Amino acid sequence: MTSHHRAARHRRPRKALALGLPMALAAAGVLAYGSVFGLGPAEAGRAVAAEVPAGATDAADGFASVNALGQNGTYGGRNGRTVTVTSLADLEKYATAAEPYVIVVAGTITVAPVGKEIRVASDKTIIGSGTSGHIVGGGFFLGQGVHNVIIRNLTIRDSYQGVWNDKEHDFDAIQMDGAHHVWIDHNDLRHTADGLIDVRKDSTYVTVSWNRLNHANKAFGIGWTENLVTDITVHHNWIRETEQRNPSTDNAAHAHLYNNYLEDVAGTAITSAYGNYARGRTRMVLENSYFQGVRNPVIKDATAALVQRGNLFSGTSGRNESGGTAFDPKAYYAYTADAAADVPARVKAGAGPRTSVGKAATAAAEAAAGTLTVAKDGTGRYRTVQAAVDAVPAGNTSRVVISVKPGTYRETVSIPANKPHVTIQGSGASRKDTVIVYGNAAGMLKPDGSGTYGTPGSATVAVRSDDSHLRNLTVSNDFDEAAHQSLTGHQAVALLTTADRIVLDSLIVTGDQDTLELETAAKDKPGRVYMRNSYVIGNVDFIFGRATAVIDQSIITLKKRWDGTSAGYVTAPSTPAGRKGILINRSTINGDVTAGSFHLGRNWHPGGDTTADPQATVRNSELSAAIKRTPWTDMGGFSWKEDRFAEYMNTGPGSGPQSSDRPHLTATQAASQEVADWLGDWTP
Repeated sequence: MTSHHRAARHRRPRKALALGLPMALAAAGVLAYGSVFGLGPAEAGRAVAAEVPAGATDAADGFASVNALGQNGTYGGRNGRTVTVTSLADLEKYATAAEPYVIVVAGTITVAPVGKEIRVASDKTIIGSGTSGHIVGGGFFLGQGVHNVIIRNLTIRDSYQGVWNDKEHDFDAIQMDGAHHVWIDHNDLRHTADGLIDVRKDSTYVTVSWNRLNHANKAFGIGWTENLVTDITVHHNWIRETEQRNPSTDNAAHAHLYNNYLEDVAGTAITSAYGNYARGRTRMVLENSYFQGVRNPVIKDATAALVQRGNLFSGTSGRNESGGTAFDPKAYYAYTADAAADVPARVKAGAGPRTSVGKAATAAAEAAAGTLTVAKDGTGRYRTVQAAVDAVPAGNTSRVVISVKPGTYRETVSIPANKPHVTIQGSGASRKDTVIVYGNAAGMLKPDGSGTYGTPGSATVAVRSDDSHLRNLTVSNDFDEAAHQSLTGHQAVALLTTADRIVLDSLIVTGDQDTLELETAAKDKPGRVYMRNSYVIGNVDFIFGRATAVIDQSIITLKKRWDGTSAGYVTAPSTPAGRKGILINRSTINGDVTAGSFHLGRNWHPGGDTTADPQATVRNSELSAAIKRTPWTDMGGFSWKEDRFAEYMNTGPGSGPQSSDRPHLTATQAASQEVADWLGDWTP
């Protein structure tokens, strides 16, 4: 204590592409299209140039992102002009044009004759304006060689002709014959005469994501030739109340299906015949999807290869098959699969047309559904933990899990007080796999010149919101004391908490001086913390603060100072009067330090606060020989004997008998200093 205690193989490079909106048009705002580009008055009255809508500049993921066949991923009409259409004539005009376009559908467009499929040319993005873009009575057709097409955020519906298993009308919502690099995303496709989606005649490099496919006999057919050509990714779709082709995949070279939600609602007239089907010589990887009430949820031909992993089945019946060797999707593109248990909520919250689409909208949907993914290699939604925290909506009322993939994240992270119910957890097999680390110290100047960090401000991770959790992580402050001996203020916090009902589970929290700071938002505010199954590593006052904190079934490791000496204090509570302080329970205190060199604690009265009543109890724990025979000591002119320090039933060479310098609880006293007494009405 110093100053503050005193006063792959086709993987494409992701290139930045210019938005093709002309500068003059962008500066002018929304103008009549003809006034800029010289169209006639009739044309100018129908289509207008517009600002690029959110989501129109996104590029595809999955197989549609792969660099192949002369096409570097799928980005649609991003390099072309943006127009807004409200009529069938204008939609056809721009969809069939040779040059690239972003075509914004603003309103309901009725297709005539019924069943007509608008022929889409290459380099197009067709995107609904908010949730208002509807195509009624028809759909889209992508012919041989058409490529780089995005169909997004639309409702395509109602070409149904009154016959459930219609053999007469080939009226699809989206059909492609020999197309490549196509992304179908965030649409609502329903009530058609034939299939909702047909990917035929060796179409390839296709991704179908975040769509609602519902209320049709045939949902989604893939393949239909003898050739093993089609590469397709199908993820985060809600396939609901459809009978067959959910999807049916025939002779696909690589079919990757993950995180889809297939739902057959009980008690309705529509009953599923089967779910996912690998036909012919298809090679399919099916992972982390959720099947609800589906008959024959997964079936395969004897000639097909189908690898299942991580799927969940609820109320299903009939065939559920797998077998053979398929492929590794990560050899072609990066992706992160959500846990199957999270899929229904995530897909329900995020699939189909959105008020706005794009990264921000997806983040909001993910946050609402409860899971955000972080990966420093870009395979998650976010590259930094703080970016994921920033995406959590203020005032959230349900838990949001930030799942952090293995790696070392060199950053500071702060969960603000207005974002409760946040869990940050490492997704690796070990708490060592995911590391959040930084090296600030109390005496360092802030980059903005506003002063020094101070002890709380030095924290690598700060949890300021109630009901938040950290799990399966390493949190580290790697400030180098030896290299900064001229600095005043070596306190370097790894983890700070200032809120109530905080769970710290399966962590490594490591630093030197002031590793783990457990505070409350204010002296009159509660601040309960429950740490379990964790490691805390440090030397001087490295578990400290005024919170009511339990460290249970954990290992507290003592380390030498920067100069190789052994000396320090495990705890420095600053507990307010009438509150519980720090309880170390069923734990081990050890470390490669000199015998008899560490105190269990000292009493911190911040700024000479005479109202503080510091408390620390160490019970039922194993103490190494590093602990002094007189384990408690004074601080700042205050006698520890006038505060609350005690042991109970400790073992090991560092334990010792009751004395005036080493108080032990009686059995009666110990009965009121259990974990439950510390936590009160809260059960972590």
